[in-house]
Amino acid sequence: MKFSTGLLFCAALGLASASHGEQIVNDITQLNPIVVDQVAQPTRLEQIVQLVANHPGPIAIGGGRYSMGGQTATEHALQIDMRRFDQVLAFSRERKEITVQAGITWRALQTFIDPYDLSVSIMQSYANFTVGGALSVNAHGRYIGYGPLVSSVKSIKLVLADGQVIDASPQHHAELFYGAIGGYGGLGVIAEATLQLSDNVRLLRTFEEMPLERYNDYFFQHIANDPKVILHNAVLYPNQYQHLRAVSYSQTELPVTVEERLTPLDRNYWKERRAMKVVSQWPMGKSIREEVIDPLVFKRQQVVWRNYEASLDVRELEPASRARRTYVLQEYFVPPGQLQGFVEEMGDTLRRHKVNVINLSIRHAKADPGTLLAWARTEVFALVLYYQQDTRPAARDEVRQWTRSLVDSAIRHGGSYYLPYQILATPEQFHAAYPRANEFFALKARVDPRNKFRNKLWDAYAPQRPSQ
Repeated sequence: MKFSTGLLFCAALGLASASHGEQIVNDITQLNPIVVDQVAQPTRLEQIVQLVANHPGPIAIGGGRYSMGGQTATEHALQIDMRRFDQVLAFSRERKEITVQAGITWRALQTFIDPYDLSVSIMQSYANFTVGGALSVNAHGRYIGYGPLVSSVKSIKLVLADGQVIDASPQHHAELFYGAIGGYGGLGVIAEATLQLSDNVRLLRTFEEMPLERYNDYFFQHIANDPKVILHNAVLYPNQYQHLRAVSYSQTELPVTVEERLTPLDRNYWKERRAMKVVSQWPMGKSIREEVIDPLVFKRQQVVWRNYEASLDVRELEPASRARRTYVLQEYFVPPGQLQGFVEEMGDTLRRHKVNVINLSIRHAKADPGTLLAWARTEVFALVLYYQQDTRPAARDEVRQWTRSLVDSAIRHGGSYYLPYQILATPEQFHAAYPRANEFFALKARVDPRNKFRNKLWDAYAPQRPSQ
């Protein structure tokens, strides 16, 4: 009965694509196969409204599927795959403002705005993700003077569990605005977003090497208050984690050395993938990167368009296979004064567990303006950990052990950890890192009383309520 009713319902809606019968939904790591009952791919807002209002069981929301712990699915749910809901709805060059459907990728958005010499104000480093997915995790990047993505969002359109469509902003329905952004699909479907844009300018890449102990002073003396610095991060080299390369992209009038305005879509990334294999699998791979690969990469002066550097393609990180070994992210946040102490504890933990770290990047974010699940309750440094892990059960248990150690360390240092990755922290750790979580769950109980919106993240941490 459930199958046939759903089939007739989707046919009546005229959905662009709807798949029925059990399907497996996974993410980029290939570590989290989840059996769902149905995947729908809406192309119109009214289709999303009808799906949400009429589906009797659990509903999960998927975008690019770059989250790494089941945040886009749960067992026997209807997954609303947003990737065909991807149109530009409104644009103003004068106001530097754009309204898009949430399934659009950042790259498609960049392609639209680049001819107008405009750029995204805040986004993550790679452009393959959907706007809605980035809003759901409240993403951030290397942008100086900014914090989480929410800071550049003017408004969102949110579909609630009863099918009601709400326009939410910091001025109207603010609780829903600050709950849905960074809310991992727990309150409803973020269907549309209006974003503030910035100018597309030329950027000069520079770098400086230094010990970790110098970095905090260096950042606040030379980077934080320099209006010309647009992007910045530091690469902290394993396995000692005491030496780093601070890389900045600053506004310049110099001519570009890279002619393309956006990263070419047909680029072959064999060099990058080969370098990744060296770093991850060769006996001296970490030293080869620090002493040979990176000096070659940074040898020549580079001037690029902001949109070029913002349109990086995640394919440069993709291995030939993820069957036996996969690449995974984690991220931790600590106040600036706690950086060195946290890194020392982190290094001890990673070495003790022999974690195969590929990259550890330091970034900066200003405090979150008010989201209920803020990962930056204060100004923070973010430590983005990219590592390789074995896919066998014993290896996954080992990852759980050292992850919980790092979460404890971040909390002790007044910080937090990021939620889009493997769901390994205990409920106690989750609540310690996200002290307003109970406010989020209370709001969810009000706007989603039947607990429709589910995924593995909320299966793990939300108060248990029956799904009807």
